[in-house]
Amino acid sequence: MCGIVGIVGKGPVNQALYDALLVLQHRGQDAAGIVTCEDGKLHLRKDNGLARDVFHTRHMLTLKGNMGIAHVRYPTAGHSSSAEAQPFYVNSPYGITLAHNGNLTNAEELKRDLFREDLRHINTESDSEILLNVFAHELSAQHKLRIGPQDIFKAVAGVHRRCRGGYAAVAMITGYGVVGFRDPFGIRPVVFGKRSTELGEEYMIASESVALDTLGFSRVRDLEPGEAVFIDMQGHLHSFQCAANPVHSPCIFEYVYFARPDSVIDDIFVHKARQRMGDKLAEKIQRVWPDHDIDVVIPIPDTSRTAALQLANALNLRFTEGFIKNRYIGRTFIMPGQQARKKSVRRKLNAIHLEFKGKNVLLVDDSIVRGTTSQQIVQMARDAGARKVYFASAAPPVRYPNVYGIDMPAAKELVAHGRSEEEVQAIIGADRLIYQDLEDLIEAVKKKGKSDVERFDTSVFDGHYVTGDISPRYLHQLELLRNDNAKQKREEENNAVIDLHNAP
Repeated sequence: MCGIVGIVGKGPVNQALYDALLVLQHRGQDAAGIVTCEDGKLHLRKDNGLARDVFHTRHMLTLKGNMGIAHVRYPTAGHSSSAEAQPFYVNSPYGITLAHNGNLTNAEELKRDLFREDLRHINTESDSEILLNVFAHELSAQHKLRIGPQDIFKAVAGVHRRCRGGYAAVAMITGYGVVGFRDPFGIRPVVFGKRSTELGEEYMIASESVALDTLGFSRVRDLEPGEAVFIDMQGHLHSFQCAANPVHSPCIFEYVYFARPDSVIDDIFVHKARQRMGDKLAEKIQRVWPDHDIDVVIPIPDTSRTAALQLANALNLRFTEGFIKNRYIGRTFIMPGQQARKKSVRRKLNAIHLEFKGKNVLLVDDSIVRGTTSQQIVQMARDAGARKVYFASAAPPVRYPNVYGIDMPAAKELVAHGRSEEEVQAIIGADRLIYQDLEDLIEAVKKKGKSDVERFDTSVFDGHYVTGDISPRYLHQLELLRNDNAKQKREEENNAVIDLHNAP
């Protein structure tokens, strides 16, 4: 999962791009990058780390120009490398930079085709570089010295024909403007907005609407599945549907966990969706456990807080904060290796013993993925003196890997894969486990009449992949890539390279 942003302004955009990355930092903590354009010359700064650590004053001073794009990254394969920090750049045609959120499911096939047919070399293991080169080739194939909006939209249509998977991207074409586009299923989110200045309209494209809000841009709308928007250097907006048969199928996990609660995705308020998740979970508890003996509801910070509070209100139960979060520890879900995740949980959370001692507590989390974090948190509650520890998940059991840009682990490392809810309950050590039902989650997120979403990608829960191209062989290859041993090996190899580079 990554965060993308693009701005075409009437003045310098470096500070606005940086501010937007800070707002989107929750989408990736591995690397950050900004590229701007001034008088046909590109200025680029990118490196591993948080945005605040990558960009210093000396870097910001060099990022000149009235348009640019930016990116925050986390590695879907668990590999950290500054060579794969974005945006990526190709000089032909015109000079194009691109930042991407998502995952191409036919990346290996595209990489072969780019080399054999398009005569293009891919220098990293990132599918974002592949996406950039496909887009560049589709523009180049038109053999034009000067291009217009329709030429750009034709190139995006070529991308849609060749690329499969989930992707949202912003690209800057030197001397022309910034284009944003979204895959034909609209799996990954992207929105655009505008603000008025004395010099004219400025436009911004971003992964989440909260980035627009923070910088004073008014949200116009989300990009439609398969749609592209192009903002030229004069500040004129052009849009076009570039896909033949778009189907609106956004990733439901955005609403469960990834997106900020103050964002609006596909006309759905994330905060309201999480409130409805809490209502649905409360209804299930009343249905399957009417004689419960819960004394207090405690959220696992931060993403479960909204659902937990709504659940407590619906059940007329006491709600309290029982864990204090160390805000200087990153999101454990998106840390590259399992060892890092394990070490970080107790550093990240500390229990308030007074809220647990002698009580039957219901812990509420947004989801349960590997189960190791849940297991440790349940034990923390017991260590704090809880009489009984119950656990509720605002999402259904995560049983299948994600293939569209979320770093879910290999299937066999998902605690619910091939296991019953009772078995998961035993593994995490809870006295009772309550999962959200998938039908209730879908109803909670969609809310009839609030959005034109046709369906959601719920593949991590039911194994149904909306693009229809995911084979058992692909999932097996993904498992070989994503299992913890493979990730650990890549991390060790990367660290060895860094040590060699830094050696005197």
